[in-house]
Amino acid sequence: MELADRAVGLLLSIISLSIFTYYTFWVIILPFVDSDNFVHKYFLPQEYAILLPVYAGVTLICFLSVFIGYVMLKSKKKKA
Repeated sequence: MELADRAVGLLLSIISLSIFTYYTFWVIILPFVDSDNFVHKYFLPQEYAILLPVYAGVTLICFLSVFIGYVMLKSKKKKA
């Protein structure tokens, strides 16, 4: 089981590093590259650089709120 946990941790680390590298290149470096360069076809328009993290954050906060509410209701039923 320990090997599986390490494999999952490594996979999550690789995915996180890939997303961070892609987003950093997209937001910080790409605006300084000419718009007719071939590299621009691998990235979404710049508007999404703000919209995607905002939507992801709102979704995360919603799921966390629902989870916390569920746990609170479940613990209240256990006490009664």
